[in-house]
Amino acid sequence: MFTKILIANRGEIACRVIKTARRMGIRTVAVYSEADANARHVRLADEAVLLGPAAARESYLVADKIIEACQRTGAQAVHPGYGFLSENEEFAEALTQAGLVFIGPPASAIRAMGSKSEAKKLMGTAKVPLTPGYHGDDQRPTLLHAEAEKIGYPVLIKAAAGGGGKGMRLVEKSEDFPDALASCKREALSSFGDDHVLIEKYITKPRHVEIQVFADTLGNCVYLFERDCSVQRRHQKVLEEAPAPGMTEARRREMGEAAVAAAKAVGYVGAGTVEFIANQDGSFFFMEMNTRLQVEHPVTEMITGQDLVEWQLRVAAGQPLPLRQEQLEIRGHALEARIYAEDANKGFLPATGKLVRLVPPAESINVRVDTGVEEGDEITPFYDPMIAKLIVWDETRDGALARMRKALADYRVAGLTTNIDFLSRLVACPAFGKADLDTGLIERQKDFLFPAAQPVPRDALLVATVGELLWEQHAAKQAAQHSGDPFSPWHARDGWRMNLSAARTISFMDGETLVEARVRYLGERWEISLGGETTVASGRKLEGDRFAVELDDRRLIASVVAVDDKRTVFLQGSTYSLLRDDPLHRVDAGDSHGGGLTAPMPGKVVALLAQPGQKVEKGTPLLILEAMKMEHTITAPAAGTLKAFCYAAGEQVTDGAALVEFEGDA
Repeated sequence: MFTKILIANRGEIACRVIKTARRMGIRTVAVYSEADANARHVRLADEAVLLGPAAARESYLVADKIIEACQRTGAQAVHPGYGFLSENEEFAEALTQAGLVFIGPPASAIRAMGSKSEAKKLMGTAKVPLTPGYHGDDQRPTLLHAEAEKIGYPVLIKAAAGGGGKGMRLVEKSEDFPDALASCKREALSSFGDDHVLIEKYITKPRHVEIQVFADTLGNCVYLFERDCSVQRRHQKVLEEAPAPGMTEARRREMGEAAVAAAKAVGYVGAGTVEFIANQDGSFFFMEMNTRLQVEHPVTEMITGQDLVEWQLRVAAGQPLPLRQEQLEIRGHALEARIYAEDANKGFLPATGKLVRLVPPAESINVRVDTGVEEGDEITPFYDPMIAKLIVWDETRDGALARMRKALADYRVAGLTTNIDFLSRLVACPAFGKADLDTGLIERQKDFLFPAAQPVPRDALLVATVGELLWEQHAAKQAAQHSGDPFSPWHARDGWRMNLSAARTISFMDGETLVEARVRYLGERWEISLGGETTVASGRKLEGDRFAVELDDRRLIASVVAVDDKRTVFLQGSTYSLLRDDPLHRVDAGDSHGGGLTAPMPGKVVALLAQPGQKVEKGTPLLILEAMKMEHTITAPAAGTLKAFCYAAGEQVTDGAALVEFEGDA
């Protein structure tokens, strides 16, 4: 067994590998970019090596620097995690030539499965069921369009070297094909350095079911059952579970044996995932093989009781698989939710910022949190905006759902936008509860999952108001203790006024709406008038930002996090955002850019889709911005005239930068 390994990755997967290596007595070396100098994986490893600047292409993707780090530190093997160089055949070969062990499959297997089109040919030879489609080398746009016509719409255009939903477009009618192809090729070239695509028939209401396989160097290969990853947005997974609901033993064995056949066809070694598109009738077709450990591997670990990273390390060291197929069994049900810094209500737009407050649910035998960040860390625009993976287990699917709902309610994040509220609605969605699953579930259930914006409820406003009053009291006490006269009445915050009623107004902005709470002091309590109703309130500070609030005859436990003028209220499993309004500094921000035509985050302008001076209708695409390896289309906010672009294609932009000069019709 190895005594020291290097982890050529970052974030939660690097931390995950470090955890198992430490348990096995293996020392770890982390690598990091300048942006990750204080990252959690760097703090956890036994030692760490700086690779270069923040951009991945100058740090995490530079194979020579990683090999040099191994040689400097004496690491004997490299765990690639997922993403970055994990499926790069040249990297695997370079490690071997340098006398290092790649904790993954041989380069030949990566090469065979790295091209979706070549993989399809191999799988056909191995008698693995295939989806009808075009997987050829001729990439002329006219030919690809013609092939799509032969297959019949809807079709999927997919990057041959792709993964993670990048470089993939659903096309439902012929006239949309050219633009979709161009966009797909651009994104594929940006993400994978290869714009080769394939075209497949899009299966209506498909399920995404994948099989975890494992092979050793001695010829043994097993499958560790299946995961259902049907719940997706932008072709990227949001929720995963194991085992797949409704799976029969016969179908599980059939899919498992097909996955093993796929692995053996390429001489596979290590952990891999064979992904299938499954019809509602139970038929299934090979989609691709991921030649690495998957993001969603924890649900497999939870139902099998196996540590897949330990399996990887043992196989890479030349040891046989720890168990035979007949020794593997399923116990219970597991769910994984990916906690992201993103705004689900704005097309899952990634978010950046500081994790001012990060309080995950308590871990136990039923709840697991895999994360690469801690409170105070930053989510930057340089890498994937995942905060954590939340995994739960129970004896039954219903039990696991209940635990997931509770764990999400207990998850508190402030400082940036997250998808936690969206995930809470998703696991409460009746269709998901009944396991009515397919890759279009989020779109099908959009009315339930994306309800119209509602005002912040009165209880949350009362809690925010009490929070302000408690902070003022606390600040006054601190000031008094450090003053020359701690008993001076000027330090009091009891609302006393000479010859006046002890009352004041505390104001918040709920979106565009001004909310005013009229407060009258009653000794140790307050009378708060809000929305035409009056409530007698009191409160006391608990640990951290939590406090107990008495509202008439009710008692609530809540948290309020304050950052500048922003207030984040955590109450009864929901999160609410407010701005503390100061009338002395209130201004009308207006809309100087014609309806939000600003960069939602740092990125690069990759295409201009209209001409200056052009009259456009509301929703007309104006330009494409690439951020966090995804394309975002900026559209006209109303009918009007495109006056000018502020940036040319290829230029970098900062968060909030004006992109377009636009004049709306009068």
